[in-house]
Amino acid sequence: MDFWQDVANQNASKLKNYFLPNATIYWHNANEQFLTEEYIRANCEYPGDWCGEVERIELVGNLGITVTRVWLSDNSASFHATSFFEFENDKIISLNEYWGDDGVAPQWRLDKEIGKPIK
Repeated sequence: MDFWQDVANQNASKLKNYFLPNATIYWHNANEQFLTEEYIRANCEYPGDWCGEVERIELVGNLGITVTRVWLSDNSASFHATSFFEFENDKIISLNEYWGDDGVAPQWRLDKEIGKPIK
């Protein structure tokens, strides 16, 4: 998905083409709401050199859902984002994102010896 490649590359000039000017973006984990230009600035000024891989895409009417792994190029941090895109005239009008850190299970579950690694 080109959008996620442009997010990882922090390409402001390309990112603005995906959104309607009045789009609203929500980062629920951080309790933040952005307008298009603010989202692009927050994304493109985020520190680090990033990579990304879309793991799943679902389309339902005017709603697109992606699950994407995003990581620093030096592998010092890795995250998964679940994103809900609402489209109007083939542009994003609303984006709701939920981010989580990748890592090992918490110690209390490891101690119980339940579950196993996905990979």
